[in-house]
Amino acid sequence: MTDKPSDLDNQAAIEQTRTAVSRYARAWLAGDRAAIAACYHEDFMLHYFGRNPLAGEHSGEMASLAILAEVTRRTHRRLLGIIDIMAGPERGALLVRERFERDGESAEFERLLVYAVRDGLLGECWVYDQDQALIDRFLR
Repeated sequence: MTDKPSDLDNQAAIEQTRTAVSRYARAWLAGDRAAIAACYHEDFMLHYFGRNPLAGEHSGEMASLAILAEVTRRTHRRLLGIIDIMAGPERGALLVRERFERDGESAEFERLLVYAVRDGLLGECWVYDQDQALIDRFLR
């Protein structure tokens, strides 16, 4: 006997991940803040990388949403599009294109948002940026 999950279990896990990440993507594209917030697990953890004042691990839905709101406040962040939605049995991801603006400067770049899904909700997120040094400048 093996501890390896069956193909059916794997497929069910993939579908649960795809459903949660897709629901979030639709809400984000629609700009529906209430629907976006409803996608997060109450124990959500945000891993924000870089060398800026907002970098670090932010634990809990409210703390994570506060950091995301601060990112938006500082950068006038705008989603330009979702390039791809990916899902596996353990992680899902969105490859997105965003625009940041601050102090007369603007930039567009791709970001990879990797999610762990818990109880059908986004439980954890790791944010990987195409140009971390540029993100750090916008978030100073």
